Order: sequence, then structure tokens, then C-alpha cells
Amino acid sequence: MKPVVLIAEELAPAAVDVLAHDFDVRHVDGTDRAALLAALGSADAVIVRSATQIDREAVAAAPRLKVVARAGVGLDNVEVPAATARGVMVVNAPTSNIVSAAEQAIALLLAVTRNTASASAALKAGEWKRSRYTGVEIQGKTVGVVGLGRIGVLFAARIAAFGTKLIAYDPYIQPARAAQLGVRLVSLEELLRESDFISIHLPKTPETVGLIGEKELAMVKPGVRIVNAARGGLVDEQALADAIAEGRVGGAGIDVYSKEPCTASPLFAFDNVVATPHLGASTVEAQDKAGLAVARSVKLALQGEFVPDAVNVQAGGVVAEDVRPLLPLAERLGRVFTAVAGGVAASVTVEVRGEVVANEVSVLKLAATKGLFTSVVSEQVTYVNAPHIAAERGVEVVLTTHGETIDHPNLVTLAGALPDGRAVTVSGTVSSTATRDVFKLTEVDGFDLELAAEGILLFLRYTDRPGVVGLVGSILGEAGVNIAAMQVARREAGGEALMTLTVDSALGAELLTSAADSIGAVAASVADLREE
Repeated sequence: MKPVVLIAEELAPAAVDVLAHDFDVRHVDGTDRAALLAALGSADAVIVRSATQIDREAVAAAPRLKVVARAGVGLDNVEVPAATARGVMVVNAPTSNIVSAAEQAIALLLAVTRNTASASAALKAGEWKRSRYTGVEIQGKTVGVVGLGRIGVLFAARIAAFGTKLIAYDPYIQPARAAQLGVRLVSLEELLRESDFISIHLPKTPETVGLIGEKELAMVKPGVRIVNAARGGLVDEQALADAIAEGRVGGAGIDVYSKEPCTASPLFAFDNVVATPHLGASTVEAQDKAGLAVARSVKLALQGEFVPDAVNVQAGGVVAEDVRPLLPLAERLGRVFTAVAGGVAASVTVEVRGEVVANEVSVLKLAATKGLFTSVVSEQVTYVNAPHIAAERGVEVVLTTHGETIDHPNLVTLAGALPDGRAVTVSGTVSSTATRDVFKLTEVDGFDLELAAEGILLFLRYTDRPGVVGLVGSILGEAGVNIAAMQVARREAGGEALMTLTVDSALGAELLTSAADSIGAVAASVADLREE
């Protein structure tokens, strides 16, 4: 009997053809909940787009389910932890819409500079008022690109053809790589002051939410046009509306919103705002690419092969049993490394020690690389694209192995050199209980730790002295942030110390700064290790 692939929403015919020969392809209306749950009972794989909800109930209704495929980028409608707990692989199509998203940003920028939407609406209403809709040229102007991930790079390449000067803010890309792209790296403040046009291409993280707010909009060049086709919430919509009303901002092109669907926004009141309903991935080509990508991943998964595009790494393919627990550990260490470093290193060495090196462990380098970039790029980072993302940013990641360890049966260490010459190291291990694997941080920058590598971790480096722990605890407590665990490491009394706290809720940039300033910390960072 052929494995059953259930298609719950419309899929490109070419994608269906990829599956038709080897599998029993069935169709169901994924928005009909009763029909979906019934059909899942015999499904080995299910392919959805955005309308079908694959949650804990749906996974439980599918005892044979091996893979959930989302023909698109986002996974908001797939409960990944529930699938992972059942050993069900989740795949998506992380690069399917990057060209479409870049082109949407270009379209919004052109529309807002030439007042296209409002002029069209006026003409259709019977008004011929050419002088009212005089625009501006793009040629010779300075364009600021906030975020040089894949979509940001595609946008930059396209807008450069207009004869523009390109500057960019991205703390996670090497200057040499930016220079290759013809882009000058600057600080966010400099970008705001110099840009005639600004286009945002960042992932949505606790650090980037509200990145462009009232304070930042007070710095902008008068008349700047701002485009956000990345993620809602990166720009404070009310602050942007106020800046447009005051004339500081000359217009905006907005495709994404802090809450979606969005049918009411203060930005909708302005003729010089072009607003679209999250159309970044809404092209025939993007949908076709997404369908083909997930169809191929489903085929690999059901044939028992390793699937590099799996977003839940614990459910990977052909990896030795002894190596599998180290995959999520290596990824978490990558996240901690980037948080502690405050940027991406020029090079990173992934060192694996212990008996596990008798197996093929090169996949751990990929897992670590995935962790290094997970919080700093807008696209989904997977095994297949992590090396390319590193190469695009000029980051070399190498693997070394050693058969012996001292204190732990296995140990993974990430050691890297930053462009300013500073070195960063993080280490961790895995211990297994009868019910689960326990991931532990054992060292950060030479400070010995024994702390669970899970949840939200706050790192503060400061001069050791009495009363520091109480100060930090008071500030977090007043903000309603509960401390689940805490550890202080130091090399000597009165010397440099590292405080690591596990907290129950996310910290905004303002609270992090407040906690750091209260104790005179020389460095402060947050690593979010929660399952996505």
C-alpha cells in the first residue's frame, strides 16, 4: 500500500505531479474541520498553506502522520511543538517568496514616491489633478536598507539599478560582504539621518519589535519615505502616523501590520500612505515554488531520507542515535553565542568532544550554524540554507572533533573571533534521564556554569561586589519578570563576574538597559531558547 499524502489546500499542479507516482494523493478541504480530522486518520503526510490549522488535536487525529508540510514560509497555523513531541517532521518553503517579497518592497517604494494609488483613486473618482500628485525621483537619492538578509540583498540589488546610493544597517553582516554588494554599512542612527528612502527587511524578534519608533522617527531626514514589507510591529504605526501628520515623513508603503488581519490603522487616513494586505508572498511564482519545495521534502521524508528543510531538528532524518540529542544542543549554543557576542563572528569553530565523535557528526556544525543565525535573519533558517546564510555574511564555520573529554561524556563548544578582535566561547552538554534529554550550559567566555540551556537567558557582566543580585532582582520584579533560576560565576572575589538568569518572560530593550545600568554592567544580552 502506498503512503497517503493528504493535500488540504490548493497546490500547484507541478507539485502534485512530484508526488503522484509514489504516493496515494488525496484531497480534503482543510477549512472543514470535521472532514480534515477524519481524513488525517489515514494520512502519512499532510500539505497545507495558511488556512488549515494543524494543531495538537489534528496531530493526535493522525496516528500514521510522519510529516507536516507548509507550502509557504510562516508556520503560524502549525503547532510545531505538538508535532515534534509526536516525532512528526515539519517542513516549509523558506526561500519560496524572497523574490516576491523584494519586488513588493520595490513596488511600494515606487508607488509612494509617485503617489500612484491616490492619483489612481482620484482619477477613477472623476478628478484630473496632475499638480496635486507631483512625486520625486529615486535616481541619485540615498536608500537605507535595514537588514541585509536574503530579501534585503535582493531589494538592494534591484534598487541599485535606479542609480541610487545604498547604505545599510545590519549588525550581523561583515563589512567586507556589504562592500561586495555595493552597500556601505552604517549605524541605525546614521541611516535614519542620511536616507531619502528607507526599506525594512528584518525578522521579528523581541529586539526588533518597535525598532523604528517615536525616538527614531525624530532623527529622520525630512520628507523621507519609509517602506515596511517585512514584519508587522517593526515600525510603530502610531508613531509613523504622527510623523506623517507633522510632515517629518513624506510617505510610507506598508504591507504588514502589528495585528493581522488589519482593516483599521491610523496610517490609513493619509493619501501619501500606500497600504496593502500582506501581499509579499502573493504571486503565482511564489506559490508554485512553495508547492514544489514542500512536495520534494515530503517525498524525501516518506522515503526515510534525511530532510534538510525540517524546521524541528529533533525530528531529522538519517542521523546516528548518539548524535541526535546534540542537534538541539548545538543549535541552542549557536543562539547563546550570537546573543553574548552581540553580532556575528568572522569565524566560528564548532568543537565536539567525547565518544560521540566515533559517529558522523558534521550535522552538528549545521545545527550550530542554524542557531547562530536563527534570531538575526528574516527567513527561516534550516540545515539547507544555514551554510549559505553564513557564506553570504562572510562567516566561516569549521568543525573539529576530539575523542576525549574531562568533566562530561560529551561536550560541544563554539569558539569565535569577532571583527574587533574579541573572542567568544560557549560550551554545553547533554545528560539524559528516563523521560527526556537535559541540555546544559557549562561555560560562557571562560566562566564555568551549570545551568539549563532553555527558556529565556539573561547575561550580565559586571564587577563583583555585594548587593548586585538584589538590584537586578528588584528591577525585574518591578517589571513583572519572574526569575526562574540564577547563577553567578566569577574568577576571583571583586573581579569580573557573569550573572546568568533564566526568566519567565521576554525582556524589552529598555528593561535590559535599565537592569544593566543599575549595576554598571559592561555587557548585557538575552538569548531566547524557547521552542518556536
